[in-house]
Amino acid sequence: MPVVVVSGTDTEIGKTMVTAAVATLAARAGRSVALLKPAQTGLAPGEEGDVALAGRLAGPVATFELARFPDPLAPDTAARRAGAEPVGPADVAEAARKLAAGHDLVLVEGAGGLLVRFDGDGGTLADAARLLGAPVLVVVRAGLGTLNAAALTAEALERRGVGALGAVIGSWPKAPDLAQRCNLADLPAVSGMPLLGALPQGVGALAPAEFRAAAAGWLAPGLGGTWDADAFRARFAPPEAEGA
Repeated sequence: MPVVVVSGTDTEIGKTMVTAAVATLAARAGRSVALLKPAQTGLAPGEEGDVALAGRLAGPVATFELARFPDPLAPDTAARRAGAEPVGPADVAEAARKLAAGHDLVLVEGAGGLLVRFDGDGGTLADAARLLGAPVLVVVRAGLGTLNAAALTAEALERRGVGALGAVIGSWPKAPDLAQRCNLADLPAVSGMPLLGALPQGVGALAPAEFRAAAAGWLAPGLGGTWDADAFRARFAPPEAEGA
């Protein structure tokens, strides 16, 4: 698995934190890791972007950003407004292949959701994953609405012939509500994707050393961690409905 694409069911969902956690565990296992952000939007030159933040938290990993556009918009729209060349799926695939030649693992973090447009031809992150033959790790919300979004994302991947590695909850609250607790059991059944982890809310505020020390407890063994899906579900199992 030299290249893994990290996408999500929405924007501001925890993709960067999940990318950082996966990178942390891979680096700890002795693998050389590269993080690639094809298009960073909504930041001015010099501001810390997603890939830089993920690299700072993860530790000894290499970070690469192909393009940056100042408006907080989809990459295609942001590039057009900036009068700049967009970053298309072929550009992403080429960069990832070059990095894979010199690293054990390349993590490609998308922008927004899976089908956000990267260029004027309608190219998406899913197209880049298809060109690479790379699986997609899908970051999902914890609460109401995530079942539909996760199912649609899984269906979009299947239609494009792209494999789904699994789903990770990007931000698990300290006091989950009924929908969030029920979703732990329902997400795999509805989306067909195994649940591979859950990051606690607010982990981005941790110091890098604290982040690295805790990361194994957030991700399943398939991603290098110790997180147990069954135990997590049992811990947060909702009460039985009245009359059940």
